[in-house]
Amino acid sequence: MGSLQQGLLQAFELIFHFDQTLFGIIMLSLKVSGIALAISTAIGLPAGALLGLKRFPGRNLAISAANTFMGLPPVVVGLIVYLLLSRKGPLGFMGLLYSPSAMVIAQAMLALPIVTALCCSAIVNVDPIIRLSARTLGATPRQETLAVIREARYGILSAVIAAFGRVMAEVGAILIVGGNIAGYTRVMTTTIALETDKGNFELALALGIILLTISFAINSLLHAVQQRGPAPGP
Repeated sequence: MGSLQQGLLQAFELIFHFDQTLFGIIMLSLKVSGIALAISTAIGLPAGALLGLKRFPGRNLAISAANTFMGLPPVVVGLIVYLLLSRKGPLGFMGLLYSPSAMVIAQAMLALPIVTALCCSAIVNVDPIIRLSARTLGATPRQETLAVIREARYGILSAVIAAFGRVMAEVGAILIVGGNIAGYTRVMTTTIALETDKGNFELALALGIILLTISFAINSLLHAVQQRGPAPGP
């Protein structure tokens, strides 16, 4: 108990004294996860809208695939990205392995099916009367689509927030492709794992407190969004 109390005191001291190492790790974590989220949203939102609004051969298979990939094991994603970016891989010439860019790619791959599947679900669950009303009022297909997306905005925002929560807590994939290099690819989750193994509990606890605070903020925001509008379907 004494070691825990001492570790917590030292952890809060690191936080309140704005330790440069600590905040460098936090900023890198936010940067990598933020870029990955932006990429996955830019691809996943149109893809989810397409699956939710259009009928085409293979649509049900695509929706099932998106739902399945929501639970894709992070280590599998890390292995795939590693093989793609390794020296003998098809993208090895880019030299991205063990860099923040590789971590962004891995996190974007994890977030993309979440954004796609939940955006599709939110759009599918929009009351059909919205589309009928838009058509009755003479809306163009583009205006009709925008009306449906506007109605599903809370579910779409919930999808983005859920994806951000997933990538912020990720450790397996980014450990494989990032290498956990100090001052370059070391983020909160990988540092917590490393420092705990080394017995440096103060830094691990400080990062754990920050990560829990971020997770609490994300979940509070998600709850608030879901309270304001219809939650996305399963």
